[in-house]
Amino acid sequence: MAVVSGGWVTGMSPQEVIAPSAQFVLPPSPWHLLSPGEAAAQLAVDPDAGLPTEEAARRIAQHGVNEIRERPPRQLWRMFLDQFTDFMILVLIGAAIVSGIVGEPPDAIAIVVIVLLNGVIGFVQEYRAERAVAALKLLAASTARVRRGGQVTELSALQLAPGDVVLLEAGNVIPADLRLIETIHLKIDESLLTGESVPIEKRTAPLHEAEAPLGDRVNLAYKGTSATYGRGVGLVVATGMQTELGRIASMLGKDEAVKTPLQKRLALFRQRLALAALAICAIVFAVGVLRGESVVLMFLTAVSLAVAAIPEALPAVVTVSLALGARRLVKKQALIRRLPAVETLGSVTYICSDKTVTLSQNKMRVEQHFLCDQPYS
Repeated sequence: MAVVSGGWVTGMSPQEVIAPSAQFVLPPSPWHLLSPGEAAAQLAVDPDAGLPTEEAARRIAQHGVNEIRERPPRQLWRMFLDQFTDFMILVLIGAAIVSGIVGEPPDAIAIVVIVLLNGVIGFVQEYRAERAVAALKLLAASTARVRRGGQVTELSALQLAPGDVVLLEAGNVIPADLRLIETIHLKIDESLLTGESVPIEKRTAPLHEAEAPLGDRVNLAYKGTSATYGRGVGLVVATGMQTELGRIASMLGKDEAVKTPLQKRLALFRQRLALAALAICAIVFAVGVLRGESVVLMFLTAVSLAVAAIPEALPAVVTVSLALGARRLVKKQALIRRLPAVETLGSVTYICSDKTVTLSQNKMRVEQHFLCDQPYS
């Protein structure tokens, strides 16, 4: 007969704890309310031996690998064509076609060169940023020390399954959401999720508040956070998109693209410019026809006037300026994925954060000393 003693499941072999079933259903338990023994029983695992390799493989096949899913990367041809979807670029392409039709090849060639230059600059910047981000992800790929089949082994965090027993020590990145079952002065930096820059000291005792905030669930450890002190052991209770970090990623993935302040101002400028150009061209065309000029001649004159009113160099100037700004940010160790973000950062006037100022430096420091309400140095 199995009993829970001192927080552990005893009196059962690993084969008895883990039912030989190919369908393991992860219970939706409030893990912070359970004792270590109850959590182990829910996960059908012996903490001293860990999951058998075959059972871990079955659970990974059932629940998926332990990764945060991202949108599939755009193909190169799509990335290049996206540089020409801007309204002003489309207007310039139309102007180039009209210039060629009305017999102005030099203007058409100049416009095409400007459009291609604008597209190449934007494509190169975005492509280099995507490659840099991919390289950083490879460098940041984490591993985990896990008990599997009675042996301690180190494997990729992608290969974790619900119920795995993970060993933690200072410096480790938490590879999945864990219910801690053993802690030795363990402290974890959870600023990624809670904004608190001070590491949280972890315990194993069950809590009694079902709706406790994430920062107060001191017997849990979350994927993406990092251990700063001590050691610990935890049971994997959620992997991949089921983790707290995965839920945040899911919410962010639903957001629609938001235009930057510069893009909004340029869109308004283009709209006004297009309306003004069309109005002037219509007036010129109507006045010429009323004066008895040829309809074809006045049409070509109006089209030529519309082409001349379009600032062909504006998109290229904006793109080059943003590319130079992105280059300066790279020197400051800030990687810009898309060029419009450069202007967005430059538009920031205030940064609102809590008392820990985690948003800026992720640390607190003394700025000034006071003694008896007087500045002291």
